[in-house]
Order: sequence, then C-alpha cells, then structure tokens
Amino acid sequence: MFFFDWTMVLLIPAFLFAMYAQRKIRSTYARYQQMPNSRRMTGYEAAREIMRINGITDVTIEEVQGTLSDHYDPRAKAVRLSTDNYHGASLAAVSVAAHEVGHVLQHAHGYGPLQIRHAILPVSNIGSTLAFPLAIGGFIFNFPGLVTLGIIVFTAAVLFQVVTLPVEFNASSRAMAQLTDNGLLPEQEVREAKKVLDAAALTYVAAAGVALTHLIRLIVLRNTMSD
Repeated sequence: MFFFDWTMVLLIPAFLFAMYAQRKIRSTYARYQQMPNSRRMTGYEAAREIMRINGITDVTIEEVQGTLSDHYDPRAKAVRLSTDNYHGASLAAVSVAAHEVGHVLQHAHGYGPLQIRHAILPVSNIGSTLAFPLAIGGFIFNFPGLVTLGIIVFTAAVLFQVVTLPVEFNASSRAMAQLTDNGLLPEQEVREAKKVLDAAALTYVAAAGVALTHLIRLIVLRNTMSD
C-alpha cells in the first residue's frame, strides 16, 4: 500500500520540479564558473572584504572539498567555501561567497527565521530519520497511531524546509546589496551573479515542495486507515 498506490501521483510534480531545479543550478553554476569577474576577486577575497566592511572579525573562512558544498557553520563561526569558489575568481565564486556571508550577517543581526531554523534543526533531523520507518511500520502492522506519530515527527522536517526559504532568499538579497553598495562588482556583473543565486533558490523551493507533498501523502494514507 505505502509503495504502490494512487497517492504516488501526488509526488510526481514535486519530483519533476526538483529534477529541473538541480539541472538548472548545475548548468547555471557551470556557466558562470567560467566567467571571471572584472576585479579578478576570488570567493575568499569577496567573503573577507564583505565581513571587513561590516565589522565581522570573529568568523573564519575555510576551504572545503566538493562542488557546491559551500555553507556557513554558525556553531564554528566559519564560512566554508568549496575549492573552486575559495580560489576561483569567477562570477559564480563571488556570488556564492557573498551568499554565505549573507548568513553571517543574518547571524550577527539576530535574523529571526535563521534563529528558528537553528532551533528546530535537531528535531528536524530526528523527524527525517524516524518518520518513514514509523509510518511504514504502522502500515505494515495496521497501527494508525504509529503512522500518526510518523506524521508528527515529519512535520518538523517539513517546517525546517519551509523556514529555510526566507533564510536563503534573505541571504541572497543581502549578498546582492553588499556586492552593489560596496562596489565589489559593477552593476552588470551583479545582475549576472544574481542569476546564480536565483538558480540556487530553486533547489530550496524544490526541497520544500518534495517534503510538503510527502507529508500530504502520509496524511492522505493515514486517513484511509481504520482506527
């Protein structure tokens, strides 16, 4: 029932959009990774300069392996840039670095949605891990209460994905403002850099959509069970 039933069609649009989003970010990133910015500024230099301008002195910038593995770790107070973006002087490198520093600025200014996301992260991780084993067990043993518990814990994971949307959009907005207001890139290049971040934003929308449709499907299936 859980693996082969009509509710599977609920997931199709979300999965198709997720596939499109992944393809979009890969192609856009690859394109702008080949375009140097006019100042020949690396991602590391962009991140360092934005933090200097904003008086951020307690956050390090570190290099990490992988592609698009860039992130800000608030616990370690570290901006971690993938090798290509750390050393590269492309439009992609600068836009990604500026986005990650956008999270640093959120942290420094006490941005509410970021604080909420950090607060629910542990519960979200538990929900992502336990939700489907609980639900599957409930369906197998015809135990609706177990499915309900799975839905409850998975709701935390969905909430995390939903709260992530304003966090990521705001970080990109801060990045574009920093690049523009501080003259780190000329206006035309800022517009091009924004295309990288817009493509990346689609992946967060897709992740939220997939999580939400999974939750809806669980609720629909739970409602078909007899208590």
